[in-house]
Amino acid sequence: MFRVFAADRIRTLRDLKGRSVAVTELGSGRHLFFASMAAYVGLDPQKDINWVTHPAAASMALFVEGKIDAFQAWPPEPQELRAKHIGQVIVNSAVDKPWSQYFCCMVAGNREFVRKHPVATKRALRALLKATDLCALEPERVARFMVDKGYTRPYEYVIQALKEIPYTQWREYDPEDTVRFYALRLHEAGMIKSSPQKIIAQGTDWRFFNELKKELKG
Repeated sequence: MFRVFAADRIRTLRDLKGRSVAVTELGSGRHLFFASMAAYVGLDPQKDINWVTHPAAASMALFVEGKIDAFQAWPPEPQELRAKHIGQVIVNSAVDKPWSQYFCCMVAGNREFVRKHPVATKRALRALLKATDLCALEPERVARFMVDKGYTRPYEYVIQALKEIPYTQWREYDPEDTVRFYALRLHEAGMIKSSPQKIIAQGTDWRFFNELKKELKG
């Protein structure tokens, strides 16, 4: 789950009109997430926001230095900024509606691979969902594994993130509603041409997920 950090003088997403927002690159996940949020509150993400592109680490450094007005932080970035008392959170996708009502991530598969290898596809998705449950049930074990493998650090930030992310809610979210919500925002903003209905009809397949929801009951 992400948080939008902004300078102290900025209180809401609408206050970002005319401000500088850092993303890793235009068209990236961070850019599209932020653009969809801007569109939702009535901003035109293509005209009202000054997008600047930097790697994630550089974006946070520029924010700390006061050279940009906002950026979207993903764990463990929020934990680090919070520990240093830098900036303020104006959106927390784990608790703030409507963002807290939708998936923040999706699993994508090669269309031909999924068609030819349904068993392998379902097995891979099952592993991801079981890992999600493990994060919820044993966050200390998962945090230690991630740190020991060198995936991220420090342990204190990792364990904070794991305990704050609502991993168990994957059974409650509706993936189709998630795609429809974000696709509508981006379509309204002119950032994608296809309608949400077309994207759902041609680009999604919930069969495996629905079967695993029944199999992996909490």
